[in-house]
Amino acid sequence: MSTLTIAAAQSISIAGDLSGNIARHRRFFEAAAEQGVELLVFPELSLTGYEGETAAALAIEPQDAVLQPLRDLARKLGVTAVVGMPVRLEDSDSVRIGALVLGADGSLGVYSKQHLHAGEELVFAPGLGGPTLNIGGEVVALAVCADFSHASHAATAADQGAGLYAAGVLISEKGYAADTAILQGYARQHAMAVLMANHGGLTGGWQSAGRSGIWSEDGSLIVAAAGAGDLLVVAQCNDGVWQGRVVPVVGTP
Repeated sequence: MSTLTIAAAQSISIAGDLSGNIARHRRFFEAAAEQGVELLVFPELSLTGYEGETAAALAIEPQDAVLQPLRDLARKLGVTAVVGMPVRLEDSDSVRIGALVLGADGSLGVYSKQHLHAGEELVFAPGLGGPTLNIGGEVVALAVCADFSHASHAATAADQGAGLYAAGVLISEKGYAADTAILQGYARQHAMAVLMANHGGLTGGWQSAGRSGIWSEDGSLIVAAAGAGDLLVVAQCNDGVWQGRVVPVVGTP
């Protein structure tokens, strides 16, 4: 990577409160723009919380007008944001765990989680993945939580030329050490930066560890949050040199 500014949006999701979570996401967009962020990645199912019981009722088609205010804001601020939402795709009535790409150019991209955790199949269908992104001339591959537990997923991203592997996740304290070791290993093995955006608080009965992080292409930790809470974890690459910072997001509802 030459020059790029990215951020993990470590956000707290209010269970099932789409309008409230949209308001919280708006504040993250604004904070990211203040930091010069070009790519902002939110946790898994960030707009609803990790709430299986209500996912089917809350699921939308990606083009649903409810997301238009966020799409408009992303374009206005010049930030590409990846937000988590249960979605129904055109080919099926099944509910999938979506990561919707709200482009800085007004575009809309769809990634759906390919690999489900045990128990998720009771609510969700396996997703279809999605295309890589081009952010500032850099290739970005997306992942949602359990996707990264499959080594083939990261290997495919590397084969596609990804310089950044960006995952929206829900990781508890119990799983944190093992899961971050996997992500750090991918960075080192495939010579690609890795971003992990974790939830900032309790969701779906799971207490998230927070501690979102970003690793460089050699596996070195650039920056990580110290714990939970509403935070931006920002990393900036200039001529191959990474610098990171953690920025509290104030003014969330």
